[in-house]
Amino acid sequence: MLASFFFTLRKQGVPVTLTEWLVFMEALAKGLAWSDAKTFYALARSLLVKDVAYYDIFDQVFLHIFKDAELSETLKKDVEDWLNDPLPMPHLSEEELKLLEAMDFDRLREEFENRLREQDSRHDGGDRWIGTGGRSPFGHSGVNPAGIRVGGEGGMHSAVQVASLRRFKNYRQDVTLDIRQMKVALKKLRVLERVGVADELDVGETIDETCKNAGELELIFRPERKNRMKLLLLMDAGGSMDPYARLVNRLFSAASQMNHFKGFKHYYFHNCLYEEVFEDIYLDQRVATGKLFSDLDASWRVILVGDAAMAPSELTSVNGAIYYYHRNETPGLVWLKRVREHFRKTVWLNPIPKANWWSYTIAMVGKVFPMFPLTVDGLEEAVGTLR
Repeated sequence: MLASFFFTLRKQGVPVTLTEWLVFMEALAKGLAWSDAKTFYALARSLLVKDVAYYDIFDQVFLHIFKDAELSETLKKDVEDWLNDPLPMPHLSEEELKLLEAMDFDRLREEFENRLREQDSRHDGGDRWIGTGGRSPFGHSGVNPAGIRVGGEGGMHSAVQVASLRRFKNYRQDVTLDIRQMKVALKKLRVLERVGVADELDVGETIDETCKNAGELELIFRPERKNRMKLLLLMDAGGSMDPYARLVNRLFSAASQMNHFKGFKHYYFHNCLYEEVFEDIYLDQRVATGKLFSDLDASWRVILVGDAAMAPSELTSVNGAIYYYHRNETPGLVWLKRVREHFRKTVWLNPIPKANWWSYTIAMVGKVFPMFPLTVDGLEEAVGTLR
Protein backbone atom coordinates (compact mmCIF):
# COMPACT_ATOMS: atom_id res chain seq x y z
CA MET A 1 0.00 0.00 0.00
CA LEU A 2 2.83 2.42 0.85
CA ALA A 3 4.60 1.71 -2.43
CA SER A 4 1.35 2.38 -4.27
CA PHE A 5 1.04 5.65 -2.35
CA PHE A 6 4.48 6.76 -3.53
CA PHE A 7 4.01 5.85 -7.18
CA THR A 8 0.48 7.31 -7.34
CA LEU A 9 1.73 10.61 -5.95
CA ARG A 10 4.42 10.68 -8.63
CA LYS A 11 1.97 9.69 -11.35
CA GLN A 12 -0.42 12.49 -10.39
CA GLY A 13 2.34 15.09 -10.62
CA VAL A 14 3.45 15.54 -7.01
CA PRO A 15 7.29 15.80 -7.23
CA VAL A 16 8.21 13.43 -4.39
CA THR A 17 11.92 12.55 -4.47
CA LEU A 18 13.38 9.21 -3.39
CA THR A 19 15.30 10.96 -0.60
CA GLU A 20 12.09 12.46 0.80
CA TRP A 21 10.40 9.07 0.65
CA LEU A 22 13.26 7.39 2.53
CA VAL A 23 13.07 10.06 5.24
CA PHE A 24 9.35 9.35 5.49
CA MET A 25 10.03 5.61 5.79
CA GLU A 26 12.58 6.28 8.52
CA ALA A 27 10.03 8.36 10.44
CA LEU A 28 7.51 5.52 10.19
CA ALA A 29 10.12 2.99 11.32
CA LYS A 30 10.64 5.06 14.46
CA GLY A 31 6.92 4.81 15.21
CA LEU A 32 6.14 8.48 14.72
CA ALA A 33 2.78 7.98 13.04
CA TRP A 34 1.56 4.39 12.81
CA SER A 35 -0.72 4.62 15.85
CA ASP A 36 -2.74 7.59 14.62
CA ALA A 37 -4.16 8.12 11.13
CA LYS A 38 -4.37 11.89 11.47
CA THR A 39 -0.73 12.10 12.53
CA PHE A 40 0.20 9.78 9.65
CA TYR A 41 -1.51 12.15 7.21
CA ALA A 42 0.19 15.24 8.67
CA LEU A 43 3.60 13.56 8.71
CA ALA A 44 3.27 12.35 5.12
CA ARG A 45 2.19 15.73 3.79
CA SER A 46 4.87 17.67 5.68
CA LEU A 47 7.68 15.39 4.45
CA LEU A 48 6.50 14.65 0.92
CA VAL A 49 4.91 17.90 -0.30
CA LYS A 50 7.10 20.99 -0.68
CA ASP A 51 4.57 23.34 -2.27
CA VAL A 52 1.01 24.10 -1.11
CA ALA A 53 -0.04 24.01 -4.77
CA TYR A 54 0.13 20.19 -4.54
CA TYR A 55 -1.89 19.84 -1.32
CA ASP A 56 -5.15 19.16 -3.11
CA ILE A 57 -3.64 16.45 -5.31
CA PHE A 58 -1.98 14.91 -2.25
CA ASP A 59 -5.31 14.86 -0.39
CA GLN A 60 -7.08 13.13 -3.26
CA VAL A 61 -4.33 10.52 -3.60
CA PHE A 62 -4.31 9.98 0.17
CA LEU A 63 -8.05 9.35 0.23
CA HIS A 64 -7.84 7.08 -2.82
CA ILE A 65 -5.07 4.89 -1.39
CA PHE A 66 -6.26 4.73 2.20
CA LYS A 67 -10.02 4.85 1.62
CA ASP A 68 -10.49 1.41 3.22
CA ALA A 69 -8.35 2.20 6.24
CA GLU A 70 -10.05 2.65 9.60
CA LEU A 71 -10.28 6.41 10.19
CA SER A 72 -11.32 8.31 13.28
CA GLU A 73 -14.46 10.45 13.08
CA THR A 74 -12.32 13.58 13.35
CA LEU A 75 -10.18 12.54 10.40
CA LYS A 76 -13.25 11.63 8.36
CA LYS A 77 -14.51 15.19 8.80
CA ASP A 78 -11.08 16.55 7.90
CA VAL A 79 -10.97 14.48 4.73
CA GLU A 80 -14.39 15.83 3.73
CA ASP A 81 -13.05 19.35 4.18
CA TRP A 82 -9.93 18.53 2.17
CA LEU A 83 -11.78 17.52 -0.95
CA ASN A 84 -13.72 20.58 -2.04
CA ASP A 85 -13.53 19.97 -5.80
CA PRO A 86 -15.80 17.35 -7.37
CA LEU A 87 -14.84 14.16 -9.10
CA PRO A 88 -14.74 14.34 -12.92
CA MET A 89 -17.94 13.60 -14.81
CA PRO A 90 -18.42 9.94 -15.78
CA HIS A 91 -16.99 9.12 -19.18
CA LEU A 92 -19.68 8.38 -21.75
CA SER A 93 -19.26 5.26 -23.82
CA GLU A 94 -18.42 5.56 -27.51
CA GLU A 95 -21.99 4.61 -28.41
CA GLU A 96 -23.46 7.31 -26.12
CA LEU A 97 -21.15 9.95 -27.56
CA LYS A 98 -22.21 9.02 -31.09
CA LEU A 99 -25.84 9.26 -30.04
CA LEU A 100 -25.26 12.69 -28.53
CA GLU A 101 -23.43 14.05 -31.56
CA ALA A 102 -25.93 12.58 -34.04
CA MET A 103 -28.99 13.85 -32.15
CA ASP A 104 -31.79 15.27 -34.30
CA PHE A 105 -32.44 18.41 -32.30
CA ASP A 106 -35.63 19.52 -34.07
CA ARG A 107 -37.13 16.04 -33.68
CA LEU A 108 -36.30 16.09 -29.98
CA ARG A 109 -38.17 19.37 -29.47
CA GLU A 110 -41.17 18.07 -31.44
CA GLU A 111 -41.35 14.90 -29.34
CA PHE A 112 -41.11 16.93 -26.14
CA GLU A 113 -44.09 19.07 -27.14
CA ASN A 114 -46.07 15.94 -28.07
CA ARG A 115 -45.41 14.45 -24.62
CA LEU A 116 -46.60 17.69 -22.98
CA ARG A 117 -49.92 17.36 -24.79
CA GLU A 118 -50.37 13.62 -24.10
CA GLN A 119 -49.15 13.16 -20.54
CA ASP A 120 -51.57 13.57 -17.61
CA SER A 121 -49.82 12.07 -14.57
CA ARG A 122 -46.48 11.64 -12.82
CA HIS A 123 -44.01 9.08 -14.17
CA ASP A 124 -40.79 7.77 -12.65
CA GLY A 125 -38.43 5.57 -14.59
CA GLY A 126 -39.19 4.23 -18.03
CA ASP A 127 -38.13 5.44 -21.43
CA ARG A 128 -41.05 7.51 -22.77
CA TRP A 129 -42.80 9.99 -20.47
CA ILE A 130 -41.60 13.19 -18.82
CA GLY A 131 -40.46 12.17 -15.34
CA THR A 132 -37.56 11.31 -13.09
CA GLY A 133 -34.91 8.66 -13.58
CA GLY A 134 -35.12 6.12 -16.35
CA ARG A 135 -33.97 6.41 -19.96
CA SER A 136 -36.53 8.93 -21.22
CA PRO A 137 -34.96 12.01 -22.83
CA PHE A 138 -37.46 14.23 -20.96
CA GLY A 139 -37.38 15.10 -17.25
CA HIS A 140 -34.47 14.97 -14.83
CA SER A 141 -32.09 12.64 -12.96
CA GLY A 142 -32.10 10.11 -15.78
CA VAL A 143 -29.34 8.58 -17.87
CA ASN A 144 -30.32 9.53 -21.41
CA PRO A 145 -27.26 11.27 -22.92
CA ALA A 146 -29.39 13.55 -25.12
CA GLY A 147 -32.46 15.02 -23.51
CA ILE A 148 -34.46 18.02 -22.38
CA ARG A 149 -34.19 18.54 -18.63
CA VAL A 150 -37.39 19.73 -16.91
CA GLY A 151 -36.58 20.91 -13.39
CA GLY A 152 -34.37 19.03 -10.92
CA GLU A 153 -30.76 18.17 -11.56
CA GLY A 154 -29.27 16.51 -14.60
CA GLY A 155 -28.29 12.91 -14.02
CA MET A 156 -25.49 12.94 -16.58
CA HIS A 157 -25.05 16.73 -16.92
CA SER A 158 -25.72 16.43 -20.65
CA ALA A 159 -29.27 17.76 -20.97
CA VAL A 160 -29.85 19.65 -24.18
CA GLN A 161 -32.30 22.12 -22.67
CA VAL A 162 -33.79 23.07 -19.33
CA ALA A 163 -37.41 24.18 -19.02
CA SER A 164 -37.28 25.38 -15.41
CA LEU A 165 -36.89 28.37 -13.12
CA ARG A 166 -33.32 29.67 -12.97
CA ARG A 167 -31.84 29.64 -9.47
CA PHE A 168 -28.09 29.59 -8.98
CA LYS A 169 -25.74 30.02 -6.04
CA ASN A 170 -24.12 33.42 -5.95
CA TYR A 171 -20.42 34.08 -6.46
CA ARG A 172 -19.55 36.16 -3.39
CA GLN A 173 -17.40 39.24 -3.72
CA ASP A 174 -16.35 39.27 -0.06
CA VAL A 175 -14.29 36.06 -0.05
CA THR A 176 -10.95 36.98 1.48
CA LEU A 177 -9.24 33.63 2.08
CA ASP A 178 -7.16 31.59 -0.36
CA ILE A 179 -6.97 34.28 -3.05
CA ARG A 180 -3.44 35.60 -2.45
CA GLN A 181 -1.89 33.47 -5.19
CA MET A 182 -4.53 34.56 -7.69
CA LYS A 183 -3.90 38.21 -6.85
CA VAL A 184 -0.18 37.69 -7.35
CA ALA A 185 -0.83 36.19 -10.79
CA LEU A 186 -3.29 38.92 -11.81
CA LYS A 187 -0.86 41.65 -10.74
CA LYS A 188 1.36 40.57 -13.59
CA LEU A 189 -1.42 41.57 -15.97
CA ARG A 190 -0.37 45.14 -16.67
CA VAL A 191 0.53 47.59 -19.39
CA LEU A 192 2.47 50.49 -17.87
CA GLU A 193 2.40 53.88 -19.58
CA ARG A 194 3.55 57.31 -18.45
CA VAL A 195 0.54 59.58 -18.38
CA GLY A 196 -0.48 62.81 -16.67
CA VAL A 197 1.56 65.59 -15.08
CA ALA A 198 5.36 65.27 -15.03
CA ASP A 199 5.78 65.25 -11.24
CA GLU A 200 7.93 62.15 -10.68
CA LEU A 201 11.69 62.70 -10.36
CA ASP A 202 13.67 60.90 -13.05
CA VAL A 203 16.81 60.02 -11.13
CA GLY A 204 18.76 58.68 -14.10
CA GLU A 205 18.04 61.66 -16.37
CA THR A 206 18.71 64.07 -13.49
CA ILE A 207 22.17 62.58 -12.98
CA ASP A 208 22.93 62.69 -16.72
CA GLU A 209 21.86 66.32 -17.10
CA THR A 210 23.70 67.35 -13.93
CA CYS A 211 26.90 65.78 -15.27
CA LYS A 212 26.44 67.56 -18.61
CA ASN A 213 26.11 70.85 -16.69
CA ALA A 214 29.48 70.36 -14.99
CA GLY A 215 27.89 69.45 -11.67
CA GLU A 216 25.19 72.10 -11.59
CA LEU A 217 22.00 70.36 -10.47
CA GLU A 218 19.39 69.92 -13.19
CA LEU A 219 16.17 68.25 -11.98
CA ILE A 220 14.29 66.22 -14.60
CA PHE A 221 10.69 65.16 -13.99
CA ARG A 222 8.48 62.71 -15.85
CA PRO A 223 4.85 61.51 -15.68
CA GLU A 224 4.09 58.64 -13.32
CA ARG A 225 3.75 55.18 -14.83
CA LYS A 226 0.22 53.82 -14.52
CA ASN A 227 -1.35 50.51 -15.43
CA ARG A 228 -3.57 50.95 -18.49
CA MET A 229 -4.84 47.36 -18.45
CA LYS A 230 -8.63 46.84 -18.60
CA LEU A 231 -10.13 43.43 -17.75
CA LEU A 232 -13.49 41.89 -18.69
CA LEU A 233 -14.43 38.76 -16.70
CA LEU A 234 -17.20 36.54 -18.12
CA MET A 235 -18.33 33.71 -15.82
CA ASP A 236 -20.47 30.64 -16.43
CA ALA A 237 -23.02 30.41 -13.60
CA GLY A 238 -25.11 27.51 -12.36
CA GLY A 239 -25.73 23.96 -13.50
CA SER A 240 -22.56 21.92 -13.84
CA MET A 241 -20.56 24.94 -12.61
CA ASP A 242 -22.13 24.83 -9.12
CA PRO A 243 -19.48 22.43 -7.74
CA TYR A 244 -16.77 24.88 -8.83
CA ALA A 245 -18.46 27.98 -7.36
CA ARG A 246 -15.98 28.21 -4.50
CA LEU A 247 -13.02 28.15 -6.88
CA VAL A 248 -14.57 30.77 -9.16
CA ASN A 249 -15.36 32.85 -6.05
CA ARG A 250 -11.66 33.17 -5.40
CA LEU A 251 -10.89 34.36 -8.90
CA PHE A 252 -13.78 36.85 -8.88
CA SER A 253 -12.77 38.15 -5.44
CA ALA A 254 -9.13 38.52 -6.47
CA ALA A 255 -10.02 40.49 -9.60
CA SER A 256 -12.77 42.66 -8.08
CA GLN A 257 -10.87 43.59 -4.91
CA MET A 258 -7.80 44.83 -6.76
CA ASN A 259 -7.44 48.51 -7.67
CA HIS A 260 -4.77 47.39 -10.09
CA PHE A 261 -6.72 47.73 -13.35
CA LYS A 262 -7.72 50.90 -15.15
CA GLY A 263 -11.08 49.25 -15.83
CA PHE A 264 -12.81 46.09 -14.61
CA LYS A 265 -16.20 44.69 -15.63
CA HIS A 266 -17.84 41.32 -15.04
CA TYR A 267 -20.88 39.55 -16.47
CA TYR A 268 -22.46 36.10 -16.28
CA PHE A 269 -23.71 33.56 -18.79
CA HIS A 270 -24.90 29.97 -18.61
CA ASN A 271 -23.00 27.33 -20.59
CA CYS A 272 -22.48 29.52 -23.67
CA LEU A 273 -22.69 33.17 -24.72
CA TYR A 274 -25.57 34.25 -26.91
CA GLU A 275 -27.11 37.63 -27.77
CA GLU A 276 -27.24 38.63 -24.08
CA VAL A 277 -25.05 38.43 -20.99
CA PHE A 278 -26.21 39.15 -17.44
CA GLU A 279 -25.18 41.55 -14.69
CA ASP A 280 -26.45 39.31 -11.88
CA ILE A 281 -25.98 35.71 -10.92
CA TYR A 282 -29.69 34.97 -11.32
CA LEU A 283 -29.44 35.83 -15.03
CA ASP A 284 -32.25 38.38 -14.81
CA GLN A 285 -30.55 41.72 -15.52
CA ARG A 286 -29.76 41.48 -19.21
CA VAL A 287 -27.17 43.34 -21.26
CA ALA A 288 -26.92 42.94 -25.02
CA THR A 289 -23.68 41.24 -25.99
CA GLY A 290 -23.47 43.67 -28.91
CA LYS A 291 -23.38 46.53 -26.37
CA LEU A 292 -20.17 45.08 -24.96
CA PHE A 293 -18.64 45.33 -28.41
CA SER A 294 -19.70 48.97 -28.78
CA ASP A 295 -18.77 50.06 -25.24
CA LEU A 296 -15.49 48.15 -24.83
CA ASP A 297 -12.69 48.59 -27.34
CA ALA A 298 -10.33 45.89 -28.54
CA SER A 299 -7.70 46.72 -25.90
CA TRP A 300 -9.78 45.11 -23.13
CA ARG A 301 -8.41 41.73 -22.05
CA VAL A 302 -11.07 39.05 -21.64
CA ILE A 303 -11.11 36.05 -19.28
CA LEU A 304 -13.97 33.58 -19.75
CA VAL A 305 -14.51 31.03 -16.97
CA GLY A 306 -16.53 27.86 -17.54
CA ASP A 307 -16.35 24.10 -17.84
CA ALA A 308 -17.47 24.19 -21.51
CA ALA A 309 -19.54 21.07 -20.72
CA MET A 310 -22.80 21.21 -22.66
CA ALA A 311 -24.72 19.57 -25.46
CA PRO A 312 -23.16 20.18 -28.90
CA SER A 313 -26.42 21.79 -30.06
CA GLU A 314 -25.87 24.62 -27.57
CA LEU A 315 -22.85 25.59 -29.64
CA THR A 316 -23.94 24.70 -33.15
CA SER A 317 -27.74 25.00 -33.41
CA VAL A 318 -30.19 27.84 -33.90
CA ASN A 319 -32.54 27.76 -30.85
CA GLY A 320 -30.08 25.40 -29.21
CA ALA A 321 -29.73 27.36 -25.94
CA ILE A 322 -30.23 25.20 -22.87
CA TYR A 323 -33.37 27.05 -21.77
CA TYR A 324 -36.32 25.68 -23.69
CA TYR A 325 -38.02 29.07 -24.08
CA HIS A 326 -34.87 30.88 -25.19
CA ARG A 327 -34.82 31.28 -28.96
CA ASN A 328 -31.32 32.17 -30.13
CA GLU A 329 -31.26 33.01 -33.82
CA THR A 330 -27.46 32.82 -33.90
CA PRO A 331 -25.62 29.67 -32.70
CA GLY A 332 -23.50 30.02 -29.58
CA LEU A 333 -20.29 29.16 -31.39
CA VAL A 334 -20.76 32.20 -33.65
CA TRP A 335 -21.08 34.46 -30.60
CA LEU A 336 -17.93 32.99 -29.08
CA LYS A 337 -16.04 33.67 -32.30
CA ARG A 338 -17.34 37.25 -32.32
CA VAL A 339 -15.89 37.78 -28.85
CA ARG A 340 -12.58 36.32 -30.01
CA GLU A 341 -12.51 38.54 -33.09
CA HIS A 342 -13.48 41.79 -31.34
CA PHE A 343 -11.10 41.67 -28.39
CA ARG A 344 -7.41 41.57 -29.08
CA LYS A 345 -6.53 39.05 -26.37
CA THR A 346 -8.84 36.49 -24.77
CA VAL A 347 -8.43 33.29 -22.75
CA TRP A 348 -10.74 30.60 -21.33
CA LEU A 349 -10.16 29.18 -17.83
CA ASN A 350 -11.63 25.71 -17.25
CA PRO A 351 -12.10 24.38 -13.67
CA ILE A 352 -12.17 20.78 -14.93
CA PRO A 353 -8.71 19.14 -14.56
CA LYS A 354 -6.90 19.18 -17.88
CA ALA A 355 -6.62 15.39 -17.92
CA ASN A 356 -10.43 15.25 -18.23
CA TRP A 357 -10.83 17.60 -21.19
CA TRP A 358 -12.13 14.77 -23.35
CA SER A 359 -15.58 16.07 -24.27
CA TYR A 360 -16.50 17.22 -27.76
CA THR A 361 -17.68 20.68 -26.64
CA ILE A 362 -14.52 21.40 -24.65
CA ALA A 363 -12.53 20.67 -27.80
CA MET A 364 -14.77 23.01 -29.83
CA VAL A 365 -14.41 25.89 -27.37
CA GLY A 366 -10.68 25.20 -27.14
CA LYS A 367 -10.38 25.85 -30.87
CA VAL A 368 -11.84 29.34 -30.40
CA PHE A 369 -10.01 30.46 -27.25
CA PRO A 370 -6.65 29.50 -25.74
CA MET A 371 -7.82 27.28 -22.85
CA PHE A 372 -6.04 26.86 -19.51
CA PRO A 373 -6.96 24.96 -16.33
CA LEU A 374 -8.24 27.10 -13.46
CA THR A 375 -5.21 26.48 -11.27
CA VAL A 376 -2.45 28.80 -10.10
CA ASP A 377 -0.16 27.56 -12.86
CA GLY A 378 -2.94 27.76 -15.44
CA LEU A 379 -3.82 31.30 -14.38
CA GLU A 380 -0.19 32.37 -14.68
CA GLU A 381 -0.02 30.90 -18.19
CA ALA A 382 -3.25 32.66 -19.11
CA VAL A 383 -1.93 35.98 -17.80
CA GLY A 384 1.18 35.49 -19.91
CA THR A 385 -1.03 35.06 -22.98
CA LEU A 386 -3.04 38.20 -22.17
CA ARG A 387 -0.05 40.48 -21.60
